Amino acid sequence: MTVSTDYTAQEIIVVAGSKVLEDNKIVFVGTGLPMVASLLASLTHAPGLIPVFEAGAMGPPLKHGLPISVGDSKTGTGASYMKGLNAAFELTQRGFADYGFIGGAEVDMYGNLNSTMMGNFPEDYKKPKVRLPGSGGASDMAASCERTILIVPHDKKKFNEKLSYITSPGHLDGSPGAREKAGMQGQGPYRLITTKGIFDFEEKTKRMRLIQTFPGETVESIQAATGFELLVAPNVSEFPAPTVEEVRLIREVVDPGGAFVKRVAK
Repeated sequence: MTVSTDYTAQEIIVVAGSKVLEDNKIVFVGTGLPMVASLLASLTHAPGLIPVFEAGAMGPPLKHGLPISVGDSKTGTGASYMKGLNAAFELTQRGFADYGFIGGAEVDMYGNLNSTMMGNFPEDYKKPKVRLPGSGGASDMAASCERTILIVPHDKKKFNEKLSYITSPGHLDGSPGAREKAGMQGQGPYRLITTKGIFDFEEKTKRMRLIQTFPGETVESIQAATGFELLVAPNVSEFPAPTVEEVRLIREVVDPGGAFVKRVAK
């Protein structure tokens, strides 16, 4: 297939996120790029993907276009059922969400996310350097979804050894059984997708590990933009650039209004 030459950083994140999702799986979808990636997956390789939205819609076909929030009426149109926020999170707590898509402003080597505040906790909590949007349902998703997919723009200021605040738990301190001891059900972060590459979390140490670089990036350039030492898989490969058709679908079918995906060239 023909490779695109004018894709954006957001578009390659969306394509990478969509390809992580498997057909006939249940995905708990957050607002923004996770919505775009999930809809793209359903239009390409995963027509049986079952989206769940925080406001309570289960399994909508999304034939009327991209929702702009988890409570958009489009999430309820044609849904299998709608039972509200409590029912959506009950589903995850009972182990029925295969994937959860979440993001944050800051991430550490174990996939813990911060979307609450920047500064010193607890002394700066009431007057932080930066007040972030907060958890919403992300902490619950991180604790209960079987596996989570993280999306974080890649910047040395965002990839830190110690977070200002842990909003959404990842693998905690990476110690054996840490999540189970803390009362969490899901397996934790499965993939991290950034503007530079794709990462998994090494099975024994639970540390972030580079597995694929985006076009134009190298192991060295990605490490230079990271505030801690990355693990590197022995068989790192280059993630292929989006195809012309994938970019067309994002721009013309999935998000034609540019609600979440900007149109600035790469």
